[in-house]
This record gives sequence, C-alpha cells and structure tokens, in this order.
Amino acid sequence: MVEVTFVTHKGEKRTVEGHEGDSVMQVALNNGVAGILADCGGALSCATCHVHIAPEWIEKVGRPGVEEETMLEMAVDPDETSRLSCQIPLTGALNGLVINLPASQL
Repeated sequence: MVEVTFVTHKGEKRTVEGHEGDSVMQVALNNGVAGILADCGGALSCATCHVHIAPEWIEKVGRPGVEEETMLEMAVDPDETSRLSCQIPLTGALNGLVINLPASQL
C-alpha cells in the first residue's frame, strides 16, 4: 500500500492508502476525499481533479505531459506545482506523497 496525504487550503490533513498502479484521483475517490471531483472519470478531458504537488515531491512525481498541460489551462489558478491527479500513478517511490487541494474545488 502507498500512503498519500491530502491537505486542504485550510491546512487540514487526511492520509489515505492506495494500491500501486492506482491514480491519485482514484485513491481520493475510493476514500471519499473532498476536493477531487473527477467529472471525466480520469479520461484527461477536464481539470476537476486538479491538485498541487507539495514542492518536495515535484521531482519524484514528474512534470505534466503536453496533453495534461493543455487541460491544466482550464483549471482555476494553475501554477508550477499543478498536476491532474488522474495522471499520477502511485508507485512505491511515492509512499508518503503530499497533495495540496485547491480552494476552488472544496
């Protein structure tokens, strides 16, 4: 199992577990994490699973691809830490990952 901590814009933290290979979006949905809407179900056709990666995790998570960058343009207030959670597969190397949830989605 891989632990992921979701942090709201108010600083509230919730740590959940997911399986390797699951997307961060799927782990959030499976555990009822508020702020991950996932309207397209992970099909990379919306930006309702927009998250901000904690700075210390950016290199391990990696940068968005071209298609993801295009979809991030639809997100509210994207920045250099923005990713779509549907595009981040969990691996053992991401155990302890910290995800910041945008205020616009809560």
